[in-house]
Amino acid sequence: MIDARLLTTEPDATAAALARRGVDAAALADLRDLDDRRRQLIAEVDQARAQQGGASKAIGQAAPEDRGAMIQAAQELKDVVARREAELAEVLDEHARRFAAVPNLPHPDAPDGVEGDGVVLRTIGPDKPVLDFPPRDHVALLEDADALDLARAGKVSGARFAYLKGEGALLEFALVRYAIDVAMRHGHTPVIPPVLVREEAMYGTGFLPTDEQQIFATRDDDLYLVGTSEVPLAALHMDEVLDPAALPLRYAGYSPCFRREAGAHGKDTRGILRVHQFEKVELFSFVAPEDSDAEHERILGIEEEIFAGLEIHAQVVDIPVGDLGASAARKFDLEAWLPGQDAYREVTSCSNTTDYQARRLKARMRVADGDNVLVHTLNGTALAVQRAIIALVEQHQRADGTVVVPEALVPHLGREVLFAS
Repeated sequence: MIDARLLTTEPDATAAALARRGVDAAALADLRDLDDRRRQLIAEVDQARAQQGGASKAIGQAAPEDRGAMIQAAQELKDVVARREAELAEVLDEHARRFAAVPNLPHPDAPDGVEGDGVVLRTIGPDKPVLDFPPRDHVALLEDADALDLARAGKVSGARFAYLKGEGALLEFALVRYAIDVAMRHGHTPVIPPVLVREEAMYGTGFLPTDEQQIFATRDDDLYLVGTSEVPLAALHMDEVLDPAALPLRYAGYSPCFRREAGAHGKDTRGILRVHQFEKVELFSFVAPEDSDAEHERILGIEEEIFAGLEIHAQVVDIPVGDLGASAARKFDLEAWLPGQDAYREVTSCSNTTDYQARRLKARMRVADGDNVLVHTLNGTALAVQRAIIALVEQHQRADGTVVVPEALVPHLGREVLFAS
């Protein structure tokens, strides 16, 4: 959630920034009026309560003959307080709902544009692979090795689910441990978080209300299945005041993730690129505000190290403001080359959400003058298992259907070649 005070203290700059994300200036003016009304009602309620309290106290000190009139006056003040509180409650509800729909202010260095307008900053890893045989996609490679079973997963769970079996399952375990080891070398504490969370956690990270159509909810409990461990990691320090000496706090969470993939009908239906359930190692940081830009670059560097270590050719893309999630001020993606699709596809992303999530989560830090300020939060995909598997097997495939294991993964996997008969 953005700081509502910006609409009053920096109206032109705020409107210009949010205009880049398609937010209308007139809508922001309405929000500023709503915030003014909220603050006015808070003052009126406080004043009415003080008057009521004073009147009630005076009754006990008044002469008996005056108490009847004073009791009547106190009752009238009580009614005024009740009306003002009811009006304030309505305004607070509208204020929370409407401000929750406003996206974060974009970083000034984030490029303009919409999906597809990302700016390629550099490539990483080896050169783009040039195969001297017709490339096979990950489905053919994995199914022929009995490492993937889509048909039976479809019978059990429906479309966009998969079984990873045998060497496919072992490949997941190896990739996860490899990614966590890299993250730990960079100071991230490994975490296995809960994946069922309350509404407060989903709202606090900005996935509610804007992404509600993508979220699985339980039928009988007020719990949601997370689409990323970013949610429980961000909520880990919800309602806390952190010691600045303890910052930065850095975590690497491993969890299954669940997404409806609403709006993806007919898109990436083959294989495991876009599924309802997948596993991921997620990097998450709590930092002082002045450190968030540097932390963003640091997280991106870890992602690059992980994929370069897997000898996967990829490109780093600066995502345009029109393609940012609501909470992100800036986002970088890694897009790996997939020979089976003859295209670059996203395999990781990392976002700086500045104080947007922290404001909702009430995650703060103490400062020297004794006041509290909001921390900044950042997240990044160290490794999305299924997409990493796709990139690895397609880029390292050989004509006979076997796959060369990158040297960095051999100690974790215990073999140098996959799918050898």
